[in-house]
Amino acid sequence: MVSVKQVQVTFDCAVPRAVAEFWKATLGYVDPPVPPGFDSWDALDASLPAERQGSAWACQDPEGVGPRLFFQRVPEGKTVKNRVHLDVRAAPGLTGDERVVALEAEANRLVALGARRLWLVPADGFNEACLVMQDVEGNEFCLD
Repeated sequence: MVSVKQVQVTFDCAVPRAVAEFWKATLGYVDPPVPPGFDSWDALDASLPAERQGSAWACQDPEGVGPRLFFQRVPEGKTVKNRVHLDVRAAPGLTGDERVVALEAEANRLVALGARRLWLVPADGFNEACLVMQDVEGNEFCLD
């Protein structure tokens, strides 16, 4: 029998801390505990060689339920659609107009954090409506 594995979702990005701050505010995540020997994550970052400073950041579910998110600096920018994306469950159990209102309210909150609203995918009789968005560096995600 295979044991359950922990999952970390990794984002390639230009400015890891900025993308992490967006996702922390979106999901209610927090920074991981600071490693022993450092007063803060900034102190740890400052201890790295100059070329490694600002190259990574992480955040995690304070309850330990959701996956850890890791953000790593890469030299190339995003050029095509994501092959994997997050679905942020903003309206679970809601249907019809009530669902769309909840999705739009959450979209407005996230736009204020730097997200971009792309389009509403309307309900089709099989799937309920969802909203396609982009984070602060253009990574697509859905409000579901």
